[in-house]
Amino acid sequence: MRKLKVKEMGRLSVEEYRLAEKQPLVVVLDCVRSLYNVGSVLRTSDAFRLSGVCLCGITAQPPHPEIHKTALGAEDSVPWRYFRRTEEALEWLRELGYTLLAVEQCEGSTMLQDFRPEKGRKYAVVLGNEVKGVQQQVVDMCDGCLEIPQYGTKHSMNVSVTAGIVLWHFTEKW
Repeated sequence: MRKLKVKEMGRLSVEEYRLAEKQPLVVVLDCVRSLYNVGSVLRTSDAFRLSGVCLCGITAQPPHPEIHKTALGAEDSVPWRYFRRTEEALEWLRELGYTLLAVEQCEGSTMLQDFRPEKGRKYAVVLGNEVKGVQQQVVDMCDGCLEIPQYGTKHSMNVSVTAGIVLWHFTEKW
């Protein structure tokens, strides 16, 4: 086997990405502290060609060297918008017709493997703070919760790892 060269992969330019059809999926980062996690989520959002990312509360915004270190330019391709409060982002997305789903361990949450996104429906997934998770008042605004099953001793995963798992699930099911 031979690794492909970048030129052989047929990647879109930033301009082509902006014009390309996007998945009807937005990531909402609810007070994510790590700039590296922000960059990583932007990069993963680019890989799955999402409609955008909402950066909320204390979540840092580009341009920033630490975001760029993991985003590798995805901060320029993926549409992003900052909101002072996560609730404002959710209100905006609801007005645009998005179904809001927190990724959190909640009573009555749907295990990710059991969730089937509906074709033609727009979704926003909310990922929370590295320590406290998604704020309860944000969970209260959502239409439901998705939960990734975990079988070890820890009760959470890194935000960017969670993003990769959830975004792949949507992509694979669509």
